[in-house]
Amino acid sequence: MKKVFAVILHYRDKALTRQCLTSLQKVQKKNFKLKTVVIDNDKKNLGFAAGNNVGIREAQKQGADYILLLNNDTTVAPDFLIKMLAAAQNNQAGIVAPKIYFAPGYEYHQTEYKPSEQGKVFWYAGGQIDWANVLCSHRGVDEVDHGQYDRQMATDFASGCCLLTKREVLDQVGLLDQRYFLYLEDVEFCQRVKKAGFKIIYQPQAEIWHYNASSSQVGGGLHDYFITRNRLLFGLAYAPWRAKLGLIKESARLLITGRPWQKAGVRDFYLKKFNQGSWHD
Repeated sequence: MKKVFAVILHYRDKALTRQCLTSLQKVQKKNFKLKTVVIDNDKKNLGFAAGNNVGIREAQKQGADYILLLNNDTTVAPDFLIKMLAAAQNNQAGIVAPKIYFAPGYEYHQTEYKPSEQGKVFWYAGGQIDWANVLCSHRGVDEVDHGQYDRQMATDFASGCCLLTKREVLDQVGLLDQRYFLYLEDVEFCQRVKKAGFKIIYQPQAEIWHYNASSSQVGGGLHDYFITRNRLLFGLAYAPWRAKLGLIKESARLLITGRPWQKAGVRDFYLKKFNQGSWHD
């Protein structure tokens, strides 16, 4: 019987973590065992990458066949894991990502939706990378689900909000890159997985709900710093040379005209100050 090991990274909001764990307890199981570990990032904030790596190493130690990374600010449909495991049976599948909705009332534009539409607004229906500009986006974000993204397919990246990966994938490509600390570590991990010959599979039959930005405020200094720094780190490693040149030019401009934490992100990239870098709450 296959072993699935769920890694939940707790940060600050105990009520949300309990809610996530309660939904996991209701998960239907078919020919697999599910074990869950919670990593307490409140004691020491290791960041998303390093915190999850603690759980991944424990999963490997305990002989897990599959590792599920799941944000603590989510709830899951009872059959979501059965559906994700079904997609993972494809020999080319290295990572499986579910359909992710905004939790009701957590949409970016809450007043635009009817009450009947809440809980059916996309947060993620596959990942897209604009390589020319080194920009990553979620397909379908803010759209109401009318079945337009119901086809299982390969996608550019899975969100670290929820992804299922195989033990052999991690053994081959390694863990999350802890230099990123927060943001784009999931996209970078997916790039290594694809380079190793695996596919990232979007599985629309698996559904979860995301209480978006419960651990970090949307926008502001935190986003400015880590997105600016990590986009340079990611783009200069993987993007085409024209895009790399564009990133370098953009970084020079940000050093002069950028917001304070954007400037700090650029400086830290060139000074190779990674992980938490200069960021402080």
